Amino acid sequence: MFSMPSGMELGIIVVVILLLFGGKKIPELAKGLGSGIKNFKQAMKEDDEKIVEVAKTETIQNPNDNLHSLNKTV
Repeated sequence: MFSMPSGMELGIIVVVILLLFGGKKIPELAKGLGSGIKNFKQAMKEDDEKIVEVAKTETIQNPNDNLHSLNKTV
């Protein structure tokens, strides 16, 4: 469906970014983008760690046990 942009397309993208933001703003934008990516990856890692922690502590219950207890109350 989508493929990586070719060299010419990347060149056009770089020129458009330079025209829109100017040479002085690009390092600031890159720094902000890098810090955003770092924070996103850190949050994903923390979520993965939480999932693993819950998986270690929680026990898997047999769904039939719940059905049997419901049948007894009805």
